[in-house]
Amino acid sequence: MLTAIIDYESGNLHSANKAFERVAREIGEGEVVVTTRAEDVARADHIVLPGDGAFPACARALRNSGCFEAMVEAVEVRGRPFLGICVGMQLMARMGHEYHETEGLGWIDGEILRIVPTDPALKVPHMGWNDLVIDHPHPVLDGIETGDHAYFVHSYQMRLADLTQRMAHVDYGEDVTAIVASETRMGLQFHPEKSGPTGLKMIENFLRWKP
Repeated sequence: MLTAIIDYESGNLHSANKAFERVAREIGEGEVVVTTRAEDVARADHIVLPGDGAFPACARALRNSGCFEAMVEAVEVRGRPFLGICVGMQLMARMGHEYHETEGLGWIDGEILRIVPTDPALKVPHMGWNDLVIDHPHPVLDGIETGDHAYFVHSYQMRLADLTQRMAHVDYGEDVTAIVASETRMGLQFHPEKSGPTGLKMIENFLRWKP
């Protein structure tokens, strides 16, 4: 089994790669590669899209990368399991509103908007540990419970039109989307590679996930 982590010069690749390699080795779930090659993405069994930075820059870099068409074909046509992380999750939305309107992948019925906490004491970016509230079960959430915590660093959030696609949220002066899913596609707003046992368990579940 091959897991492809897409390198489009917009992700925290080193720590993500190390975490996925470690888990894959421990559970015997094949090879993990960080790649810019469309052929690697095309033959991958699982696809991971990390992302750090502004939505428009990440969207542009992804569409201009050599992996974009192969990723879309693998996910939309062949149903390969996909995991978006941080801005990689946000790119799954229909539209982003950071700086200006930018079209997303349209895999999740939502838009990316700035976090505006109702409590003025809460700062933006939302940075640090927060407790997950599980909204719906999902294979990647097996063994994860409400109260398990994850590590966040973000100023923008996904507002969903269809809350059945929200698997979990956190409280940050309002409900902030933490995990989304639709068909074989899942997104995590937080960094699983920095989220201790909770994040590593989700990585394990994703690598074992064979929809």
